[in-house]
Parts: sequence; C-alpha cells; structure tokens
Amino acid sequence: MVLIHSEVAKSKFKGTVIDIESIGEFCPEHQDSRHYQNITPVILGYISKDGLKIHCAKGMKSLGMLRATIVEIVPGLERPLYAFNCDYERGVLFHSCEIALDFDGELNKEKFESKKHAVALHGIKQYNDPFDDDGLKCSKAWQKGQLQLSMRHNRSCLLKERDLLLKRGHRKPDDLELFGHDR
Repeated sequence: MVLIHSEVAKSKFKGTVIDIESIGEFCPEHQDSRHYQNITPVILGYISKDGLKIHCAKGMKSLGMLRATIVEIVPGLERPLYAFNCDYERGVLFHSCEIALDFDGELNKEKFESKKHAVALHGIKQYNDPFDDDGLKCSKAWQKGQLQLSMRHNRSCLLKERDLLLKRGHRKPDDLELFGHDR
C-alpha cells in the first residue's frame, strides 16, 4: 500500500520540484549513476502550481507499488523539473525505476551545498521538519515505521526547496553519467 498526502500550497513558479526520500547505501567507489544503484526510494514528493503531493510506501512490501507509482507519475510531471541535488534524484530514479530523467534546474548553489545551510542563509522556515534537514534520520524513521514523521520531513523539504527556487533561482544541473542497471 502507498500512502498519499495532497495539499494546496502556493507555488508561483512554472514546473515541478521533486524530492525523494530513500533507504540503502551509496556505492562510493563509483562517481557516476552507479553511486546510487543500491538506493531505493521510499517516498516521492513533488510540488507545482497545482499543489504538493507525497507518495509513501507503507513498508518494505509496498516498495514495488511505490516504484510503479513513480514510473507512472514522474514522466508526466510539468516541466521544467527541479531538485536540490539532481544527481541523487536522477541516479535513484534511473537505477530503481529505470527512468532516465533530465532535470532542468539544480537548486543547490554548488554540488555539495548543505540544504540546511542554504535554508538558514536565506531565512527560510523549517516548516516543522522533524529531522532538521537530516535525510538519514528520515530513512531510519521510515524503516522503524514512523511514516507520518517521514512524510512531514518530505513535505518540509519540498516547501524549503520551493522557497529556495523562488528566492535565488536555479542553476544548470551537474552532468551525471548513466551506467547500466547492475541489478
């Protein structure tokens, strides 16, 4: 089963901001998309002028349903597409869902910019983020069945990323070389 949260959220920009929460381990020996080959999405969230929507797998047995939801929804999202870290979203979507998605705008100012730092620098609210911009805490909470907390984190990430886009714009995404699906 996949839990769905929808809400109206003011979004004065064209396109869609995507944010994924995940479980799994990075492959540090790779500097291309294979860096993300062992990462599995557990939450897909996106925000556009139509509002905010979050899809959350209810547990390990629901990951296939979430994957099918992602494959159905993501290619049809309104462009341009934005993410705070396009490499992460592209790599995870490519290896977990076999979607080769090109993003139009990167919301981080530089490759390893901390979202927490960017949010603080621009005076953006935390939007009740239970994990204070710590995605690892979200991953652990999801694995413990704390789905509502994990969804609240994703919601806050989407709102913060929307605010970053509106306050400082975006940049051209970094290049990420896509390599096979090593499954």
